[in-house]
Amino acid sequence: MSANPLQRLTDLGQSVWYDYIRRDLIQGGGLKRLIEQDALRGMTSNPTIFQKAIAETSLYDDDIRRFGEQGLSTAEVFERLAVTDVQRAADAFRPVFDATGGEDGFVSIEVGPALALDTEGSIAEARRLWRACERPNVMIKIPGTEEGVPAIRRCLAEGININITLLFSVPRHRQVMEAYLTALEERVAAGQPIDNLRSVASFFVSRVDTNVDKKLDAVAAPAADAARPEEVRRLAKELRGKLAIANARLAYVAFEEVFGGDRFRALAARGARKQRPLWASTSTKDPRYPDLYYVEALVAPDSIDTMPPETLEAYRDHGDPKVRIHDGLDGPEGAREAFRRLPELGIDEQQVYRELEEEGVRKFTDSYDALLKVLAEKEKAVQVG
Repeated sequence: MSANPLQRLTDLGQSVWYDYIRRDLIQGGGLKRLIEQDALRGMTSNPTIFQKAIAETSLYDDDIRRFGEQGLSTAEVFERLAVTDVQRAADAFRPVFDATGGEDGFVSIEVGPALALDTEGSIAEARRLWRACERPNVMIKIPGTEEGVPAIRRCLAEGININITLLFSVPRHRQVMEAYLTALEERVAAGQPIDNLRSVASFFVSRVDTNVDKKLDAVAAPAADAARPEEVRRLAKELRGKLAIANARLAYVAFEEVFGGDRFRALAARGARKQRPLWASTSTKDPRYPDLYYVEALVAPDSIDTMPPETLEAYRDHGDPKVRIHDGLDGPEGAREAFRRLPELGIDEQQVYRELEEEGVRKFTDSYDALLKVLAEKEKAVQVG
């Protein structure tokens, strides 16, 4: 077994993807080294990542000038820049894609955040991005909102690889797994192949604790409610930092149930592959938790962890790969019990998920708007230059 913890994750059945994209990483050989030395097997992108890449470097200035001279709108300029980077990254990952039989080696590009609540708009943009990227190892990211689920099913049924993003709850995870199976069955009924269709379900992790921990801290605070029983405060303290991992582990249980069942078995006989869970937002936001707190807890076969650069480097340095996904599911301190006890603290689980989804859409929208602003400023600057 390899001494590199990142490579050992691959040995355990978990693929490491990179939550980062920038042109010099692809062109300068850095991405190739990560693939060869760290067993990197894919890449995810979003408006926040592109905003930083464009704002903080001059790597894109020549293309910005050229596209601006063609009369493209700022949004169209960004799409051209993003598609070009995704194509080049997909080409770098093509050997991984081929070596794994199309299971890994994917690069993701996201539909516009403003379409998160627009089913038909998401479908149209996913089709356009799929055609523009023109690579079998690209995935189009569509948020797993209520409006996104039917768009996901339609696009999958059309043969478009989909990365479902912004998943926070197990019930919504089950909905997107259902959408995937239904799309596969639709393709079988239409006599279309299903062996080359791929999808991942991006389940967000640390943001759950960011939300719930604030609520738990409010319950546990001595000044919050003088009449509150001490055992309630104690429970709030005990649950701190436990809900995000518990939530992801229960999502994995749901994944095992769905893809271990007869319905998928019939599709697998025709070449279908599992819709793997992808752990997103696994960097630690709270300094009170270890830097690899979420990554270590969610090592699991048939899964993906997309890591930002800092987390990937930390894991290479001191990661301890062991399959822990089934740890702590049951018992008095288990995952199921943690959620069962939330109502005792006045915390509404469904409200948490609503807040997280709304915040997720808002964050991506804000990043996209900031990106377009930066891009417009860059266009003026390079034209003057």
